[in-house]
Amino acid sequence: MKPRLIAFDFDGTIANTLGEMHRIFNEMAPNFGLKEVHGDDVKDLRQLSTKELLKKLGVSKHKVPKLLGRGLSILRSRIEHIELIEGMRETLIELQPKVEHFGILTSNSSENVELFLKHHGLDHLFQFISSKSKLSGKAKHLKSILRTFSLEKKEMLYVGDEIRDIKACQKVGIPIAAVTWGFNAREAMSKEGPDYLFDDPRELQVLIEG
Repeated sequence: MKPRLIAFDFDGTIANTLGEMHRIFNEMAPNFGLKEVHGDDVKDLRQLSTKELLKKLGVSKHKVPKLLGRGLSILRSRIEHIELIEGMRETLIELQPKVEHFGILTSNSSENVELFLKHHGLDHLFQFISSKSKLSGKAKHLKSILRTFSLEKKEMLYVGDEIRDIKACQKVGIPIAAVTWGFNAREAMSKEGPDYLFDDPRELQVLIEG
């Protein structure tokens, strides 16, 4: 079934923020009593779920809100230097007219997303930006989007780059297009059984166009 609504993750899916977030984490690490991440560590971390990642980094649950909030605040000051994922501009422009609803669901702040989209001249494409302040709980927000637009589960497609995106969609019953150009590695996401697994933004166009 062709989706009536497409919702995108932001970090690593639309915006190439991962390198900057890595730098920001290392800048903050000493103040939070954490070890910096270097070299081959990144490759290993891309295989992990969010829970496994936090455990590996030594980030306790009570540190997550403050760490995330501080990191997003620093990112805001650098957002105009963040590039789009290669090929994503053309893909977004092509896809938007082909569906009824077009939006973003992210753990980043809505302010960061809006600044980024405006800087790249893409803010007019999106009907909504749904921001949640936690790394977990995405399934609840997916359900909310379904209710807001009175959609059946199969009428929505979520596009994300992490294992947690796949698990959230599977929990709700929403099709998920997992993309390999973001945080989690292809092998790690493939094991979770996403509906689609794409290596290039143009594959999204092929999916929607049939």
